[in-house]
Amino acid sequence: MKFIQRRVRRTAPTSITTEPAVMTTSKRPRYLDAWANQSQEFWQNLAPRDRLALSILMLFFIITIFGYGGYRMHTAAQKSKLDYQNQVADYFWLRGQAANIDSNPQALDDSPLTVQVNNILNSMGVTGAQVVAIGEGVQLSFTHPSQAVVANVLGQLEQQGWQLDRLSINQDTATNNLSVQANLKK
Repeated sequence: MKFIQRRVRRTAPTSITTEPAVMTTSKRPRYLDAWANQSQEFWQNLAPRDRLALSILMLFFIITIFGYGGYRMHTAAQKSKLDYQNQVADYFWLRGQAANIDSNPQALDDSPLTVQVNNILNSMGVTGAQVVAIGEGVQLSFTHPSQAVVANVLGQLEQQGWQLDRLSINQDTATNNLSVQANLKK
């Protein structure tokens, strides 16, 4: 075994004190001990009526702080519960709509309805249109820069016996192209 040697610096005592050394077992800094002593002394110097008033005031503040915290936690829990219920409702609605979603949309594109609408659009100069048969009707979407062509296409569709069930026309501010989306029924 190795022994660790400590060097001890020996000096002659300069003065002899008769006060016992104070050993603190607490690891708190001295300024906290001083503050605690001052606070306790201040509390003891207060009149009993003032101590009662301060006690009631501190109790009120504690109840207010914890009450507000509890209220905030309660409202957050209620909001979370409502969000969860909405998500569950959305999930079950989506599951209910799964039968209405077509897993093979390309199979419907060759129906006579879509071919007829595509022929009208191509004859009017509209290329790149998306036409999909939906039930007994057709949904179409295309873009074109000319308002006159869009009006002529819609007029030609009505002349061929198509009725507009829903129509949405938006103009892109950057390119001035018109975006047309419509649901048609025969």
